[in-house]
Amino acid sequence: MAAAWMSVLVVMAVVNAAEGGDERRACASVHASSSVVTVGSPVTVTCVVRDDCPALAGRRVQLRLGERVLPGAIEAADGSARAYRLLIPAFNHSRATLTCCLRDAPSHVIAGLEIQAGYPPPALQNLSCQANLSAHESLTCKWETSPPDSHLPTKYSLHTHIGDLKWSHAYELPPGVRSYTIPRAGFVFFSEMEIYVKAVNALGETSSSRLSLEPVSSAKFDPPEIVKLQAWRPGCLRLKWDFSRFQDWMRDFVSLQVRLKTEASGWWTERPILDRAMPQRYVYQCGLLHGTHYVAQIRVRYRQSPWSEWSDGRPAFTLETAPTGALHTWMRVTGHLLHNQLQMLLFWKPSARFRANGRNLSYVVSALRTSNKRGKLCATAGSHCTFRVPRKARKVYLVALNAAGRSGPTSVPIYHAIAGETVPEVRAAAAGDGSVLVRWEDVPSPALIDYVVEWRPLLNHDLSLVGFETARRNLSTLVVTGPLEPYKPYGISVYPRFKQGIGPPRTVQAYSLQKAPSEVPKIRIKKNWQYHVELAWDEIPLERRNGIIQSYKLFYWDQTGRVHVATGEPEERKVVLTGLDSKSVYDAVLMVSTYGGSRNGSTVHFDIKEMDPVSSVIILVATCACLCLLIIFLVKTCSSEHNQLKVRFWPDVPDPANSSIKSWTSECTQDIRSSWDFEEPNPMYLSHLSFLELPRKPGKEEDFTAWLNNAEDTSDLGESICGSPFLPGLTSSNDDSVLYATVIFPAQQPHEYLRSESTQPLLGSEESPKCYQNVDATEGSQCFFGPCMPEEDDDNDASAAIQWEDFPFLRALAMNDTQ
Repeated sequence: MAAAWMSVLVVMAVVNAAEGGDERRACASVHASSSVVTVGSPVTVTCVVRDDCPALAGRRVQLRLGERVLPGAIEAADGSARAYRLLIPAFNHSRATLTCCLRDAPSHVIAGLEIQAGYPPPALQNLSCQANLSAHESLTCKWETSPPDSHLPTKYSLHTHIGDLKWSHAYELPPGVRSYTIPRAGFVFFSEMEIYVKAVNALGETSSSRLSLEPVSSAKFDPPEIVKLQAWRPGCLRLKWDFSRFQDWMRDFVSLQVRLKTEASGWWTERPILDRAMPQRYVYQCGLLHGTHYVAQIRVRYRQSPWSEWSDGRPAFTLETAPTGALHTWMRVTGHLLHNQLQMLLFWKPSARFRANGRNLSYVVSALRTSNKRGKLCATAGSHCTFRVPRKARKVYLVALNAAGRSGPTSVPIYHAIAGETVPEVRAAAAGDGSVLVRWEDVPSPALIDYVVEWRPLLNHDLSLVGFETARRNLSTLVVTGPLEPYKPYGISVYPRFKQGIGPPRTVQAYSLQKAPSEVPKIRIKKNWQYHVELAWDEIPLERRNGIIQSYKLFYWDQTGRVHVATGEPEERKVVLTGLDSKSVYDAVLMVSTYGGSRNGSTVHFDIKEMDPVSSVIILVATCACLCLLIIFLVKTCSSEHNQLKVRFWPDVPDPANSSIKSWTSECTQDIRSSWDFEEPNPMYLSHLSFLELPRKPGKEEDFTAWLNNAEDTSDLGESICGSPFLPGLTSSNDDSVLYATVIFPAQQPHEYLRSESTQPLLGSEESPKCYQNVDATEGSQCFFGPCMPEEDDDNDASAAIQWEDFPFLRALAMNDTQ
């Protein structure tokens, strides 16, 4: 602002001098070594005052640069004039006004001069030119200027020189531009030309490096066009191409590059550059996958010109061949059927070396290694199959087929489900990018082969969405990639696979990404009693959870506004609130949380129902009465002298090892087995009988009688009636039970022979007897102790006599009914 004001004063002084005539106008003048100088360079300034000017006679002057007084001016007399000379060591202003004014009147300016400072034109660099061969043919050149700015008016010009034509031309450029487009008349496509840029200002001039080029060599062609793309040989494609319609006049060799990608892949593969390509000629691309869908693009350039943009893609299929490589498989038993057959479920996926080599791929599972329709189990175009195999089958074979042939068979061993060790623990956590990290604890078994990790969506039961991966036995982590859908539940199972079969899986639920549930269940009052209330809610549907439920929190408060929190377990889905005031009304809100967020439900209101005094008294009296009855029953039971009740709870079983058959009396044995049916007569138990093995097998009846008389000889344990050498028709059927025979003589009824249920050994060091057969006393029962007698009429039953000769063992007792 001050500099502008000083400039105005200078102008006014000049005007006033002009109005006063020529003599007054020449009274004072200011001179400088240069009005335009380089920034920071020294400047010498001089103010000359004529003494013959009446207004300035005898008055001293001073020099000012803007508003700042410049001290140190040297005064010198030169005839009729005085000169004031001053050296400015460094002029650092881009533009400033130097004035000469009276010392006694500083505001009175008698002369002035404007000085500019800057730099020579900046260096011009990175000159480049590119021809445009489209509808509007031209040559555009660009360059850059290096800092700093000159701060001075600078003129730019573009110069061209065509040596073949000996023709030069300069193009004046507007201020501040950094590019210029030469029209088509200013260049020739196939002629060498020289181009440079020149800049000029008051401090000097500068030029860029000279650029020599052939305009067509700098041209960026339009994207070319693929005319035809087709299969040529197995693994090869050939294409024919041409320039765009604006460059169809071009018939010289160019560089061509092809890039390809398969339909299933999103990545382009750039092929080697062809340096001598001609339009309308075939280009061959080999080393490709067989029977695969490819998309091709091309681009061109002439010599060192920039590459054109990529052309539009064009699809084609390579020739098909038979599939190659193996398949990854996972098979498990899903059920056991009749006729010794197993229901199997087989999944498969391509391995890293598998090549379909065709478009329409199908799979066949066979029980035979060779191709045979009789052994075919299933055929499908999917990635899984269900079939049946015999229980004794050991493996099946999987082959892939297309129109050109079939792959080699992949052997799939059959592992039966076994009740072996399972994985102790499995954990799953989101790993980002739609993947889940699965961790499990090792199974410490030397028979372990590997682990199979299987995952499936829980909301969609389509088997084609099931994935699997095999992990080595020394691994305990696996990243499951899908990508898995966010906010959707997946079941991840880890199967341990052993040499003898597949163990039971351990399954967990997992999400690749979680968020707050989509809904919150409604709270309902399940129970309500004095000072307590039980609140419950339904389970959130699986498709609305959006994650694994971590907790349920119930916030409730009364009129005072004090908030209480109760936490409910995810499995129980209920809370019991205690210590409530029956005179208050409560509000409650349920919050459901997952690892991805929480959501609050709507507010519900509830109160506590008071119990009436009558109901309280009834409940108290009923409780006391039940407690008293229980105490009376326990006292009566403990002090009771009834043998039947005692025997019922504490049975008394004789010890055969410390007694003999002769010492057993009816009184001691009657308490052992009491009858609980009081409508029937109480039978009299005579004895418990154990049959002992003879030291040697008798061959005559006398030897048998002598053995019977020696009843105290129990050196060896005997066999049961079923295994007696004297009853060869009866054999033992159970070698584990220890059974005794009980001889029963009920009053006025036929004799009954019952089996004792005791399992005590007869002797501690001898072998236990064999199986004993029960005797059913009902009508039509089988006779075990002798030949069965034909049934007689009821009037002859009383006179029927027991044939003791048919019971040789019982005859040894020498007892009758009266005894």
